[in-house]
Amino acid sequence: MTHEERLTRARTSLTGLSVGDALGGFFELSSPRNLSHFVTNRTPPQGTWRFTDDTNMALSIYAILREHQHINQDALAQSFVKHYDRSRGYGRGMRAMVARIGKGQHWREVSYNFYGGNGSYGNGGAMRVAPIGAYFADDLPACITNARASAEITHAHPEGIAGAITIAIAAALAHQHRTTDITSTEFMHAVCEHIPSSEVKTHCERAIAFPIDTPRIELVESLGNGTKMTAQRTVPLALWLSAHYRNNFEEAIWQTLSCGGDTDTIGAMVGGIVAVSAGMAGILVQWLSQREPLPAWAIADA
Repeated sequence: MTHEERLTRARTSLTGLSVGDALGGFFELSSPRNLSHFVTNRTPPQGTWRFTDDTNMALSIYAILREHQHINQDALAQSFVKHYDRSRGYGRGMRAMVARIGKGQHWREVSYNFYGGNGSYGNGGAMRVAPIGAYFADDLPACITNARASAEITHAHPEGIAGAITIAIAAALAHQHRTTDITSTEFMHAVCEHIPSSEVKTHCERAIAFPIDTPRIELVESLGNGTKMTAQRTVPLALWLSAHYRNNFEEAIWQTLSCGGDTDTIGAMVGGIVAVSAGMAGILVQWLSQREPLPAWAIADA
């Protein structure tokens, strides 16, 4: 497998991630009840869809893969700082981290000393990681190693790292099984085999029991929908949605919106996974045209 072939997969994942993020951004922190009209009628917002911090940080991951063919942590940390854009909706913790790294502190010192020395277990490591899973889809040990490396820069807590590994592995397996008849249950079991022991893994394993027709309110009450912004209460729902709708990008995103909550972040996770399985042809041309163009600094020679 050549670097160019891997990069093409990563670019597809990045595209899906950015569309899910940008569309989801319009409905962030809404309740499932308030979204029923949009979801039932499949009515997307008009105008340009601006991407958020989820995509902005994923762009750095893609750029580092393009240049280094693996996650060079120091280079990725500096890219996060260089391309930081507060208007994209970064959380307070991420803003503080970027400021400290920008002033010369090493990312490892910042990340591991955050939150009383426990590190962050927020969902930020998982929201941006799907392109790594796509890039290393033919090498799962490398997928795990690089997903861990990408998360550690800002989310050093084991739960934050477990969340990133989960989404990366899901993207990798979405590519491996894009033409197989694996069921959603089998897909989730396959992903869970690679998740480190954690609350993330426990909740992902619990998600397997919910059938596709589970009322979304019930699903959200059990698995969370990112409103607490933790990996434990965001990643399991993203895995469930990706498993059940991995061959239909449009439906996967609408179903993500139907769950409310942190819809841009879960949209980024689901979009980044499902795009690998559905392919670029599965992403609506209209949606791509409404998402604002991705910046040249990350993809200029792609």
